[in-house]
Amino acid sequence: MGAMAETSTEKKKPAKKPAPKKKPAKKAKKLTLAGRVRRFMRRVVLWGALAVFAFALLWTLLYALINPPTTPYMRAEAHRLVSVKQVWVDIEDIAPVMARSVVAAEDANFCLHWGLDVNAIQDAVERGRGGASTISQQVVKNVFLWHGRSWSRKAIEAVWTPLTEAVWSKRRIVEIYLNVAEFDEGVFGVQAAARHYFGVDAADLSATQAARLAAILPSPKNRSASNPSSFTRNRAASIISGAATIAADGRSDCFEN
Repeated sequence: MGAMAETSTEKKKPAKKPAPKKKPAKKAKKLTLAGRVRRFMRRVVLWGALAVFAFALLWTLLYALINPPTTPYMRAEAHRLVSVKQVWVDIEDIAPVMARSVVAAEDANFCLHWGLDVNAIQDAVERGRGGASTISQQVVKNVFLWHGRSWSRKAIEAVWTPLTEAVWSKRRIVEIYLNVAEFDEGVFGVQAAARHYFGVDAADLSATQAARLAAILPSPKNRSASNPSSFTRNRAASIISGAATIAADGRSDCFEN
């Protein structure tokens, strides 16, 4: 009886489950010729985009350190006109009122945006008009790209502008803008313009002279700073007021300090 009790209390060992059968490894699908071509093209596009970005970044970094010797548009005009006038001057050698005048005229919120003025762009789209380009966008167009209206240029400009804002200071952007902007046929930069129109250096420009130079920027080949039309005079008067306003409310601090 004792042996039977011992046997009955003995734990039964669970039966071993059979090992699961290994599923055969799936054979890798062979890419068709079309699939290989698509994969190759994706890689080409990716590496091409990275190469273009790296080139743009290096070019932008270079001009953060050295002054642009010329621009694509300046070269084209030099070829057409045989020569152009341009004398580079540092921003310290430009009358502060000149910098305030171009910002007031072209991009009053220059210190408040990161290169693209979204509100101005939306307003321009709603009105079905252009003219929403910031000073930063104009610098990118003038220094790196080509003139003329095209969606491809605008798309590149929209990407390159924030990159430029990230690399250059606001003060550097204004400095380059004032040195490459066209003020008359074959006249580039504020130093050449000051001598061309008024016979003075950029450092000696008065508030009125600076405002008139800023007033002709949208259409420099059709307007004159030294012999202004009534429209240009009125525009200059408005710019004088605007330049004083951005100095008073702090919207010139980012490029003056």
